[in-house]
Amino acid sequence: MRYRFCMRCYSARAVKDFPPPTEVKIHGHRVSYRIAGEGPVLVLVHGITATSETWRNVMGPLSERYCVIAPDLRGHGGSARPRGDYSLGAHASGIRDLLVTLGHERATFVGHSLGGGIVMQLTYQFPELCERLVLVSSGGLGRAVHPILRAAALPGSELVLPFITSRGVRTAGTAVNSTLGRLGVKAGTDVEEFARGYGSLSNRESREAFMHTLRAVIDPRGQRVSARDRLYLAEEVPTLFVWGERDRIIPSHHGRSAQGDVPNSRLETAFSRPFPAARRAGEVRGDPRRLHRFDRACGGRPGGDAAATPERRRLVPCPPIPVHLTSGLPA
Repeated sequence: MRYRFCMRCYSARAVKDFPPPTEVKIHGHRVSYRIAGEGPVLVLVHGITATSETWRNVMGPLSERYCVIAPDLRGHGGSARPRGDYSLGAHASGIRDLLVTLGHERATFVGHSLGGGIVMQLTYQFPELCERLVLVSSGGLGRAVHPILRAAALPGSELVLPFITSRGVRTAGTAVNSTLGRLGVKAGTDVEEFARGYGSLSNRESREAFMHTLRAVIDPRGQRVSARDRLYLAEEVPTLFVWGERDRIIPSHHGRSAQGDVPNSRLETAFSRPFPAARRAGEVRGDPRRLHRFDRACGGRPGGDAAATPERRRLVPCPPIPVHLTSGLPA
C-alpha cells in the first residue's frame, strides 16, 4: 500500500508532551529511557548513533492510548558505554531486561534501522515477549547499505573518526551547509542525519561503542547479519514493514522482498526518504484515524490480546501502525 502524507498534525503538542529521560541501573549499568502513557505497551527502538530523541514528535500522540517506552540503547544517548558486547543479541537482551525491570510481560516492538534488527533478534530470542512487530527501514533484511556506513566499517576508520567528529570540523560543516542553504542548495536528509549522528560521537567512549555496534552488523561489503533465513518463524507474529521509497540508507526493495517471506505481514511505503519521526516540528504528518484502527487491532485494552493463544493471534490482522510513527519523513 502506498500513500502520501497530506496532514500536518500534532507537532506542537508532541514536543510539549515529550517526556524527560529516566534512568535505572540494570546489572550495574545505567540505562536511560523515556516512558509515557498507559495501556498496551509499545517499545520504540532507535537506530545507530541516534537516541530516544528520535521519537520526540510521536511519543505524545501515541501515549494517549499506549504505554510508550523509548530506551537509549547501550552506548547511545544517556545509557552507559561499557566495554563489552554490542551485538544484536546483547542489545535485545538489554531491552528484555528493561521491560522486566519495569514489570511488563509483553509489548509491540517498533524498530528503525539498527533498531529493526534488534527487535527481530529480540523476537527470535524471547518470542513470549513479542505481541506485534513493526520494522521501519529495518536493517538485517539484505546486504545493501549506504556507502558512508560501509566506509565507517573499514579497518583503521576508528583513527579517522576523532577528526571527523571534532568540533572544528562540525562547525565548518554547519557553516558550509548554512551558506549553501542561503544559495538555495539544501543537503539531503540522509547527509543531515549522518552529520547529526556523527556529531554525537565527540568523546572516546561514544566512538568505541559506535564502532563495536557498527562492526557487529556491517563490514566494507555491506550488512553482514541477515534475518531472512528465520523470517518464517514470525508467521504467528503480526508484522508490519514500513519503508520510504527514496530511502538511500537501506533500499526499499529489502522490505518488499522480506514481506513476501512473512505470511502474516503487510508492507506500507511512503514517497519519502528515511529517518522517521524527524525531530523538526512541522514534518509530522499522517492520518490520525489510523491510530484508532491500530487501537482496535490491539484490543483497545492494556495488553491487547496478550492472553490469546497462538492460534488466535495468527487470526488477528496485522495492525496498521499509527502513521505518526512513520511520518516526519521529508518529502
